[in-house]
Amino acid sequence: MADVDATHGTGTPPVDALRAAESAGTPAGPPAFDDPPAFGGPPAFDDQNRPSADLVSDCVHCGFCLTTCPTYTLWGEEMDSPRGRIHLIGQGLSGEPLSDSMVGHFDNCLGCMACVTACPSGVQYDRLIEDTRAQVERRHERTGRDRALRAAIFALFPYPRRLRLLRGPLWAYQRSGLQRLVGRAGVLERVAPRLATLESLAPQLRRARSQGAGPKPPRRVAARGDRRAIVGMLTGCVQSAFFPEVNAATVRVLAAEGCEVLIPSGQGCCGALSVHNGRRAEAQRFARKLIATFERTGMDYFVVNAAGCGSSLKEYGELLADDPSYASRAAAFAAKVRDLAELLVELGPVAERHPLQVTAAYHDACHLGHAQGVRAQPRALLRGIPGLEVREIADPEICCGSAGVWNVLNPVPAAELGDRKASAVAATGAALLVTANPGCLMQVAAALRRRGGSIALAHTVQVLDASIRGLPVSALL
Repeated sequence: MADVDATHGTGTPPVDALRAAESAGTPAGPPAFDDPPAFGGPPAFDDQNRPSADLVSDCVHCGFCLTTCPTYTLWGEEMDSPRGRIHLIGQGLSGEPLSDSMVGHFDNCLGCMACVTACPSGVQYDRLIEDTRAQVERRHERTGRDRALRAAIFALFPYPRRLRLLRGPLWAYQRSGLQRLVGRAGVLERVAPRLATLESLAPQLRRARSQGAGPKPPRRVAARGDRRAIVGMLTGCVQSAFFPEVNAATVRVLAAEGCEVLIPSGQGCCGALSVHNGRRAEAQRFARKLIATFERTGMDYFVVNAAGCGSSLKEYGELLADDPSYASRAAAFAAKVRDLAELLVELGPVAERHPLQVTAAYHDACHLGHAQGVRAQPRALLRGIPGLEVREIADPEICCGSAGVWNVLNPVPAAELGDRKASAVAATGAALLVTANPGCLMQVAAALRRRGGSIALAHTVQVLDASIRGLPVSALL
């Protein structure tokens, strides 16, 4: 047996120790951070896409990630920081079992990737936490209640048709006044906090959207003027069910900028929610279907208007790297993926912008700013509108608490993060909040309502659409 006791930084074994322990089956170093010692049980990770020892060893535990991590900001708990979780991953690689405590710290991560932006060493925490969560979902036995909740979430959210079935009942609930009555009584918060979170996040539906969200977009929309590109477009799940006006605005703006837009029916979910929550096999099924739907359309680009979806789509090459039938197809597909703002700046504007006299606070969706590095492009598009003033939000690197379905799984800390973000938004004094992710729009809107305030909210493309069409500011406010 190998004698391994070297440690790295705050206790994570270095890569050579991890490799030796992996080959010899010996733990590589003592537990740290006051973790209780392990008492038997199988090692945390198997050999199926296990977290990389090389990536774990890249972390030098400098602490630059701490101030940008939402959970460390909330609790000040070392094991709920990125470097703390990397330490736990290292312990798992060295033979520690997946304890409930260890899994709890992994589950607490929002996956916002602010730490990736902050890290001076270039640690690929995104890869580490994604591989770790896939191991957790395969190997850890959750409680019956937790399994049931997660099963319900993933039986609903990745399926646009199922989500659309909720529109009618939701509209009736809002229209009848029952929502206001329940809110004043505070019944849901006391009895079912997760259900209360879902209820508070639901967007306010207008009558026109209650029964069908308007007509479906056509499968092909011609470019206005000279055609500059052929683009496939993701309609999304939550986006198509509850924010169809964002998709409609996306089609209009792309066409106005000289793009022929392809929107095949039945395209389905991209798999982002699944892969971000460790459900890798499910995400792979969604990815294969989406690739098969679009790869023969002749598109130059694949355009996404939801930040979380875009980050996963750009990683299809890694998601399907071990699939001999799809590896090269996935890589080719991922190379064509562009966030909407990214593509519009890449092409350059041709449609005339009309003035919009309004102050707008721009919120960086985490999976757009941190995961994709798309920050300058949305601001450039907004600043290209005459009369529009862009205001920055304090602490932009701290997540609003949405994080896919994290706010449903963790309603109390998510609400605290939402309240922090809402306070920062209100401090700008802007009349309009602009962002590029449906989850962020719902999370911040709910937090503002809790504060007793309000602000108009819009996706970046809705503001562009209003300017190109010459609509009044009141169309956004």
